Amino acid sequence: MSEGVTQPSVSVVVVNYRGLEDTLTCLHALRTELDYPPERLQLVCVDNNSGDGSAERLRAEPGVTFVEAPDNLGFAGGCNLGVRHATGEVLAFLNNDARPHADWVAAAVETLRAQPTVGAVASKVLDWDGKLIDFVDGGLTWFGMGYKRHAGQPDDGSHEVARDVLFGTGSALFVRADLFRALGGFDERFFMFYEDVDLGWRLNLRGWRVRYEPRSLAYHRHHASMSDVDSSREHFLLERNALAAMYKNLSDETLAKAMPAAMALAVRRATARGEIDATQLEITKRPADRAEDAKPVAVPRETLAGLLAIDQFVELLPSLAESRKTEQAARVRTDADLVPLMRKAMEPAYPLPRYLAAHEALVDAFGLTEPFGRPRRVLVITGDALSEQMAGPAIRAWHMAETLAGEHDVRLVSVNKRCDPPAAAFPVAQSTVRGLLDHVDWADVIVLQGHVLEMVQSLKNPRSTKIVVCDVYDPMHLELLEQAKGGNDEKRLKDVAGVTTVLNNQLERGDFFLCASDRQRHFWLGHLAALGRLTPQVYDADPTTRSLIAEVPFGLPAKPAQRTAPAIKGVVDGISAQDKVIVWGGGVYNWFDPLTLVHAVDKLRARHDNVRLFFMGMRHPNPEVPDMGIAGRTRSLAARLGLAGTHVFFNEQWVPYADRQNWLLDGDCGVTTHFEHVETTFAFRTRVLDYLWAGLPIVTTDGDSFADLIRRERLGVVVSPEDPGELSEALERVLFDQDFADGCRERIAVVRERFTWDVVLAPLVEFCRSPRPAADRLVSAGPLVRQEPLGTVGTLRRDLGLVREYLDAGGPTELVRRAAGRVKRLTMGPPRG
Repeated sequence: MSEGVTQPSVSVVVVNYRGLEDTLTCLHALRTELDYPPERLQLVCVDNNSGDGSAERLRAEPGVTFVEAPDNLGFAGGCNLGVRHATGEVLAFLNNDARPHADWVAAAVETLRAQPTVGAVASKVLDWDGKLIDFVDGGLTWFGMGYKRHAGQPDDGSHEVARDVLFGTGSALFVRADLFRALGGFDERFFMFYEDVDLGWRLNLRGWRVRYEPRSLAYHRHHASMSDVDSSREHFLLERNALAAMYKNLSDETLAKAMPAAMALAVRRATARGEIDATQLEITKRPADRAEDAKPVAVPRETLAGLLAIDQFVELLPSLAESRKTEQAARVRTDADLVPLMRKAMEPAYPLPRYLAAHEALVDAFGLTEPFGRPRRVLVITGDALSEQMAGPAIRAWHMAETLAGEHDVRLVSVNKRCDPPAAAFPVAQSTVRGLLDHVDWADVIVLQGHVLEMVQSLKNPRSTKIVVCDVYDPMHLELLEQAKGGNDEKRLKDVAGVTTVLNNQLERGDFFLCASDRQRHFWLGHLAALGRLTPQVYDADPTTRSLIAEVPFGLPAKPAQRTAPAIKGVVDGISAQDKVIVWGGGVYNWFDPLTLVHAVDKLRARHDNVRLFFMGMRHPNPEVPDMGIAGRTRSLAARLGLAGTHVFFNEQWVPYADRQNWLLDGDCGVTTHFEHVETTFAFRTRVLDYLWAGLPIVTTDGDSFADLIRRERLGVVVSPEDPGELSEALERVLFDQDFADGCRERIAVVRERFTWDVVLAPLVEFCRSPRPAADRLVSAGPLVRQEPLGTVGTLRRDLGLVREYLDAGGPTELVRRAAGRVKRLTMGPPRG
């Protein structure tokens, strides 16, 4: 089946108003530059009654559905008119003074297809030259002002991670067609400005996600269409529409606080912007001649804009009230749920002294920090080294911080003495154990790994109000069983018991747990059950227990690996550009089996002398991790078989994390081999993800979760443990059977999309949006469980509390779901033996 048949149809709506040349350039780019099946693409151009001859010229444009508006309907009305003539399953809106990147449509459609809960895709928008940011994220203040975060800043590569946003810019936006129509499209009363903010706000309140996708790229001549309009008219629309969006979308409780404060602030903003003397009508300033007071007072247009905006907002109130009923009835998310997407809701926005003073006074007087508050503070702590050469725990912590920083105030802290991290868009610090307390005091949510909990004893206190997320992707006690094998039995027993205690402490304290696979999830559920954490409170809150422990595997960059320099072929002595290279990614540890691999290469070279095995990293980047015995045995075996430096090569250092793609892309296949033991059963081989990222066919030993994936999805070959003959044949197949290898690569390209960081970290992102103590930690002391009967009043209070909790958790939908569950349990009665 051709690509065109499988791709959804897309209608691109472009609105023109006296911008003919820009519009022609835009339409030409849409016809000629998009990498999307043209037969699945409809171009709709609306002329907003320009009256300058534009309509006649645009009507003659080939391949365009032309629509002529009877009046100037504004951007909102023009887009809605275009949608009435659109036939696509997906609607795309592009400003007439913008042009698309080749991937603009394809990347957005891919996101909509892959993520059913995404209702709209917000494109990344740069200036016309592609150097400065126009849109990469949206913010919203408590007084309704939507704004583009980072606008005007250089595009430095720090905004290449997809994330959920409150809204996208209407200059480059995709929406599911049925959904757009169900919501009534853009609100035409806005005319222009904030109609996109309002649409995104409404989508989010109804439970749909708006997803910023940086691969969907467009370029925009910002405000080319407004270049001949006085700024006062723009301010009028912005002020009026901000109040309208607030009125429609805020809950009753929040609106009662925010609306009077917002209107008062709008007045102060108007007087401050116009620099007028706000005290000129004080009775003490009346002139001696009363006739002077009868003369007109000059009011700057910037001041008039704000005052008239409030007047016209009042004019719109009757019709807005009907819209408000609709939006409030349809909402399933609370205002608090959306505060993280507002980014910095308490941001004053304008650096005017009198205005800032009023902002502070109104926030205090109306208690606005309660509904909008400060950004949630999330602390990610790792015990691993943060540097250019990072290993698994540090890489995982880094991407957690990077992903969460899009919505929260995030710090990444390492307690490792080695901390020389690359540049980041979030604070990164090295801390002593004592200094860690200051970071913990600062945070609302703490995400920790390894032994970190032992360094902050205060977090173990059952009465601690801090929300703790424990990342238990690494079953350390199982690793230690194998790692310390052959050592002193007494010390080994003591070490395993100590690590088990460390893990038990986390499992007893955590509010939310992250593991790396379904196998691990079952393993940790057993641990939690043995420790008594699977209580009736936990089960009743969520019988699936996924709100307690979720699968968060390692992830991949959103973009496939791209070579920046050669690294192995033609660079390493003894490896030519024509050789077939087997890559061993990551380190060499005692729970792996590189010895069988070396023997397999010895067998394979007899048939194919151009085979080369390259170990990417022998020495761990964390200086506290000692060399393991298996590494020395592997070097010795390669030397004894005459393979070292001819067919087997060792990179003694650690490949820099940011450059690892160059080594991977010089490989022809990726390999990981291990012994058959309990560590293998529950391990998560992160190196396999790098192979997926680089599109390398994979050869792996059977027994772990990735072996199941590779076998099921046909991404390579799975072999039995410790069988060099079978392994040799598997390597030969992926290296020299071109059709088989190409098929693996095609399937890998599909599977790796399921492992991008933004996808795998979704459970953590969702938890941090609405963090709460685990259900069994809501009762902080044992005796409180054995309470006296509640009585009628107590029962009513309890039930009202549950209603409030369920509404906070997910709005009316969550309340109905929970209530239905209770009714079902009550009607079924007690279980019968």
